[in-house]
Amino acid sequence: MTTLQDLQSFDLQAAEVTVWVFRKPRTKGEVQFRGRWIGITEDLAGRLRDAVQTNLEGITETIEYGVLAQNNEGSALIIDTDETVAHRIAAQIMEPTDGLKVRNLADLKDTDFYVARFALADQVMLAVRKTDASWSTRKSGGLIRMVYSDDELDVDDDPAFTIRPDFDFFVLTDRIFIRSKPRFESLLAYREGHERVFEELRTEAEFAAIFADMGPLTAYVGTNKIHLRRAVAIQQKGHYRDVAFMQRLRAQCADMNLNIAFDEGGRIVATVESGRDIFIALLDHRLESRLSAQMYDVPSTELVG
Repeated sequence: MTTLQDLQSFDLQAAEVTVWVFRKPRTKGEVQFRGRWIGITEDLAGRLRDAVQTNLEGITETIEYGVLAQNNEGSALIIDTDETVAHRIAAQIMEPTDGLKVRNLADLKDTDFYVARFALADQVMLAVRKTDASWSTRKSGGLIRMVYSDDELDVDDDPAFTIRPDFDFFVLTDRIFIRSKPRFESLLAYREGHERVFEELRTEAEFAAIFADMGPLTAYVGTNKIHLRRAVAIQQKGHYRDVAFMQRLRAQCADMNLNIAFDEGGRIVATVESGRDIFIALLDHRLESRLSAQMYDVPSTELVG
């Protein structure tokens, strides 16, 4: 199992560097990636090595990836590569062949992400960054763009692209180290996966049975990525399958200040307005502190001891 120490000890300075640009297909269905590589100067290769080194040195701890897990500026989420479609990116980034080389400006436009590939002996490390507005031909908006060179100003008509020095995630062997969860999930189609899981949850007999009507809850979730993540976590935890848990929820929801109504049969009467409280309850995220005697909504429920 690849560790943070393995990632940080990878010899970037000795590695061969190539840069690949990718597009995702604009059709729905199975995610496929199309990659092309672009020649770079040794100066740019050196700057990429230094940028990635700085990124990796800033990671001081790792946190197991979860749909509700969050990292901070000093941590990275980790997940096995075989739990994602990252292998489809890696499969495209083999040895650079002539047929996959970027030949013109059109090959660089409208790409979804770029990858710095660091190859050393039999190991390959990938640094991935989703493109943004800076990865496009600069638009002057009617202005005259200029460059200062040889003590004078000259017109600058060359297209320019920017590689940001911070990367969204790194892939080494069997592990992915995630610095930006939203961009990681966007690139690897996790939102589409969450939508499929929510659809499965809605049609699961045990889940549907605790509601008088699923319509308002479906409207509450919509396509909101945070709500979809929470729906995935609800399915994973499965508290709604626990008869004792649901009985305690009915008995104690008023004392816990949860805005949840039940019909005569004990089923939840969902509304769009009560959707948040329903999700908090099914996640078991409203907890009481023994120290302050206050109730709090918490982001996760990691068991202690």
